[in-house]
Amino acid sequence: LLVMGFFLWFYPDNNMLDDGYATMDKFFNLAPWVLLFLLPAITMRSFSDEFRSGTIEILSTLPLREKDIVLGKFFAAWLLVVFSILPTLLYVFSLASLSAIPDNLDTGGIIGSYIGLLFLCGAFTAVGLFCSTLTNNQVIAFLIAIFINFILYSGFETLSRLEVFTGTLDYIISSIGMESHYRSISRGLIDTRDLVYFLSVIAIFILASRFSLQKRKWA
Repeated sequence: LLVMGFFLWFYPDNNMLDDGYATMDKFFNLAPWVLLFLLPAITMRSFSDEFRSGTIEILSTLPLREKDIVLGKFFAAWLLVVFSILPTLLYVFSLASLSAIPDNLDTGGIIGSYIGLLFLCGAFTAVGLFCSTLTNNQVIAFLIAIFINFILYSGFETLSRLEVFTGTLDYIISSIGMESHYRSISRGLIDTRDLVYFLSVIAIFILASRFSLQKRKWA
């Protein structure tokens, strides 16, 4: 919140007040990049620290399945980020109060953007958990998660813009990445294809985390 507040209210060229009209676009453009680093920092210790300290052995003796452990850690990390995002609603109320024209904010776009942000957080969290199951070193887990999140969020979108990809091919490549789906939801139009995409990414990495734990258990 402090980082985004500095960039959005005080940093030149990115100040929301410089637009001349009430909009949250700069916040929703910046937030994914902050979360791309924040979520790996939160999740990097989820399992790697358990492996390093040996407490994973205690967890394995409890009457819990790998799926329950992964889901518990996923929702704990995801809810932590959700609660950290809630104070940013102050930005909305601040812009609304500063606007010279009443009800000048794009309410539908703001609601859609927050929904997209929550799903994006879920995807980043699932990726971070999976990376944490791969190593005992939390720094390595952090770096791997940042790399995967960057590829999934911006990598495919950047790749689709290359001149060699034309026609429907650039659209297909762009659709593989998170950014196009996040932008789609941010327009205020909730498309089930975007929701299915994010839920699929979350499910894939949660299942991958579960299989990774099972592999370590029987290794």
